[in-house]
Amino acid sequence: MLIRTTQQLIEAGLTNKNADLDAVAARYAIGITPAVAALIDRDDPNDPIARQFVPDVAELATTPDERADPIGDLAHSPVEGIVHRYPDRVLLKAVHVCPVYCRFCFRREMVGPQGLGTLTAPELDAAVGYIADHREIWEVILTGGDPLVLSPRRLREIMARLAGIDHVKIVRFHTRVPVVEPERIDQDMVEALKASGKTTYLAVHANHPREFTAGARRAIARLADGGVALISQSVLLRGINDNVETLVELMRAFVENRVKPYYLHHPDLAPGTSHFRIGIDEGQALVTALRGRISGLAQPTYVLDIPGGHGKADIGAASISGGDGCFTVRDWQGEEHRYPPQDR
Repeated sequence: MLIRTTQQLIEAGLTNKNADLDAVAARYAIGITPAVAALIDRDDPNDPIARQFVPDVAELATTPDERADPIGDLAHSPVEGIVHRYPDRVLLKAVHVCPVYCRFCFRREMVGPQGLGTLTAPELDAAVGYIADHREIWEVILTGGDPLVLSPRRLREIMARLAGIDHVKIVRFHTRVPVVEPERIDQDMVEALKASGKTTYLAVHANHPREFTAGARRAIARLADGGVALISQSVLLRGINDNVETLVELMRAFVENRVKPYYLHHPDLAPGTSHFRIGIDEGQALVTALRGRISGLAQPTYVLDIPGGHGKADIGAASISGGDGCFTVRDWQGEEHRYPPQDR
């Protein structure tokens, strides 16, 4: 059963009957699939899966620096459903619903049953028309919401329309579905993600190694075997993956399942999410520690979406400083070295 209400949370044993979550549910959507519910350890009050999906009254506390649109989507939205922040690529937000609702979501004010909904036919026409009219657009990124909540028929229709736009070469999907609702990834879905003349990438969102269940692994394998290039995205979250051991296991799980680690996001300033955020210096230390412990294949890029819509910045630990041909380079163990080396 898909869990969408506080009463269903109680019946599933996922929250205390005395927990006053109605105010949270009134503002932010709840969604937990059977696959996710089965992963949650009800005996662990700090279970990292539960923390990602089970609402908490801490979400009602906001800080002055939090904002409804933390990465500035609306400032770069020329038509409904399009975000054009970078010259050569756009987001196409065809749908604003998800199979699950992450408690740290940066679009939490826009997604869900009370959010922006699915694009109407005229809105989708206008969005595709915008892409067709802007020849600088090389990549279209379907996000939302989760685009894979759409049926294969609807996805095929979107891909067919993009196939007719010659200057679009790459279509990328951002999704949680292979992990949280793996049964949706059947052969029909895999084929719907592809179009003639386009290369399809799919970013798999997972934040903890336990999310790689047998079902998730099979779903990801179907995508890889079907010719879909796979990359990862994760969010660095307090109490979920903010330690080296968990990050190592997570990134190795991606690579073992043919998913190239791509982005490790610093948490955005979404309302009611301060309990998930760690300091940038803490994140830099974790990323530095990863470098000496796992293969280069498993290294993600630690990024911050600059508030206000200014795009992403690589904020991995600064390992080099200096200038005029003389630098100090810091290795993964914190040791500093001159470059070029001084003559002995």
